[in-house]
Amino acid sequence: MRRFLVIIVFFFVAGSVFAQGYKQSAGIRASWASPGLEYRYYTGEQHSFRGLLAIRNRGLQLHALSEFYQYDLFSFSYQLVFFYGAGVHAGFESWDEISEVNEQRRAETRSAFLAGVDGVVGVEYLFYEAPVKLGIEVKPYLDFFGKNGFDVYLPDFALTVRYLF
Repeated sequence: MRRFLVIIVFFFVAGSVFAQGYKQSAGIRASWASPGLEYRYYTGEQHSFRGLLAIRNRGLQLHALSEFYQYDLFSFSYQLVFFYGAGVHAGFESWDEISEVNEQRRAETRSAFLAGVDGVVGVEYLFYEAPVKLGIEVKPYLDFFGKNGFDVYLPDFALTVRYLF
């Protein structure tokens, strides 16, 4: 009985928090290329700013994105939201460079500054019962600096989970 009461109180509190609206969210971005932690600040119902701290190529990058939302794109569900946006990123990456000196192989770790631009497009499902969003997105990016100089990476797909507050 006690556990049942705790569960009911949890859903009541979560529902009342969601009913008041939200201005921020924090979550996890699960991706093969650049997983990370993210924070969003909603300026309105159709716009937000996102900060993403991601791990990529044995380095760390900080992404800043501006995103726009369309709620009426899918007529079968208003909880399914389409979004798109663009932004920039900067950070560093590391790699091992193998060289051969006097018939001995050496591995030396190198690192480089990394900067570029990002795009993002995806869909999110907004749960009315709890302050949670689940999403699928693709975030292609262009690197202008880094190990390879100019580099393009298109298929950065990710699953996201966000808590709204």
